[in-house]
Amino acid sequence: MSKHPLFDEPSEVAAEGGEVVVDGPDGVAVSLTPEAAVETSDRLLDRAAQAAGQRFMKKQDSPRSG
Repeated sequence: MSKHPLFDEPSEVAAEGGEVVVDGPDGVAVSLTPEAAVETSDRLLDRAAQAAGQRFMKKQDSPRSG
């Protein structure tokens, strides 16, 4: 269980003046260089796949009703 709030809506992302601007839930906002945005994107995709796998395994381990 996460100790941080869990959001189910994706962030808004824009390219402005050579920066990548991320506008997330709960007032989260960050500006990144294009290079940092690419690396962050790679990390997000990797961890999203990992979390989806964890969720899948958790469902497989839970007792089935019926």
